[in-house]
Amino acid sequence: MAYAGAMAETIVVGVDGSPESQAALRWAAEEAALRDARLVAVWAWTFVPPAPIAEPGMIPVPAMDYSSASEAERAAVEEEFETALRTAFPTTPEVDVERKLVQGDAAHVLEAEARHANLVVVGSRGRSGIAAALLGSVSKHVVDHAPCPVVVVKAPRDG
Repeated sequence: MAYAGAMAETIVVGVDGSPESQAALRWAAEEAALRDARLVAVWAWTFVPPAPIAEPGMIPVPAMDYSSASEAERAAVEEEFETALRTAFPTTPEVDVERKLVQGDAAHVLEAEARHANLVVVGSRGRSGIAAALLGSVSKHVVDHAPCPVVVVKAPRDG
């Protein structure tokens, strides 16, 4: 009988720079070290071009170069990603962290990444009730749709 742990595992963790996602990232790194697993940190982002300004009844004409704006936003997101990783790991983590920047809705990006993972780790802001219903929940979507186990990590509260 083959031992399941003999296969290389992959742990995917969602990162967005929030304290909750940094707690999830640290937890995932510790788990990856324990399992000798590959760790993939995923940051999903969406470029939303600003609405062009025009007079009512006129055809709006873009006042900007959308490809340059998208590239500039991607560069800014890459810097945020690196800052989040440096904040989560003031010293070198025990495992290599593969970085993956994907354009798209975070819930759907993580659901897709889960197809290639043994475990998905996400942070939770802890919203409930009406706030969760109105704002949506990436962690809830991933828990409901991922084809592998999901760990939801809450950041420790100060004080």
